[in-house]
Amino acid sequence: MTTTADTTIDTGALREAWIEVHGPPNTAAEQLLSQNPSYFARVLDFTAHAWRRGPLEPKVKALILLAVDSAASHLHGPGAADDVRRALALGATPAEVLETLELTSTMGIHAANTGVPILLEELAAAGQPLDIDVPLTERQEEIKAEFTAKRGYWNEFWDGFLRLDAEFFATYTALSSHPWERGPLEPKVKELVYCAFDCSATHMFAPGLRQHVANAIRYGATAAELMEVFELASGIGVESFALALPALAEAMDAEG
Repeated sequence: MTTTADTTIDTGALREAWIEVHGPPNTAAEQLLSQNPSYFARVLDFTAHAWRRGPLEPKVKALILLAVDSAASHLHGPGAADDVRRALALGATPAEVLETLELTSTMGIHAANTGVPILLEELAAAGQPLDIDVPLTERQEEIKAEFTAKRGYWNEFWDGFLRLDAEFFATYTALSSHPWERGPLEPKVKELVYCAFDCSATHMFAPGLRQHVANAIRYGATAAELMEVFELASGIGVESFALALPALAEAMDAEG
């Protein structure tokens, strides 16, 4: 419901300011503008900050948002659809959009990144420790070398995974290296995509985020570029309105 103070706000000007940054407002944005224009103005300033000032090129900003919205921890369909259209309009190619989704789809492996250390700890507590001093087999060394060559790094959190099920890790190596072998995005941007879904409020996977921040810096990312990724990802919070405002609007209409 619009308050008395809100009646003095120029909603037309707010809509034009939104269009300038984000394009035509979707249904949720229109409903927020109608019901609470003063808060709409603050949402606009918050979500527009990175678009108005950040160093990343516009198509990369849109791809970062696509990673956040399409990630397995969020799956915000309307937002992802908007992000795809926006990225294409800003010059991204279909191959770049597809690669962003390929990179984002690797989030599923965090089930193992989280589970394996706990499994190793509990095995040790139960008197069944994994002998990490035993040298890797030839096949394990081969898989480790392949991952390191194709992904450009190795982190010790992969060690237990490799020892527990090397062949499954080999399938992950093949899956996750596909965009690195064929995708058009530069390595720095690939790493920024990983950072985007790792830092997202629906995931917040700190071990992976730390690794990918380090990787991005190694590939030339600046502090300002990484900060912008965090700023873009922070906009996920306002999607609460996209979820619930239609129901509020229906209830208000029903009550007259």
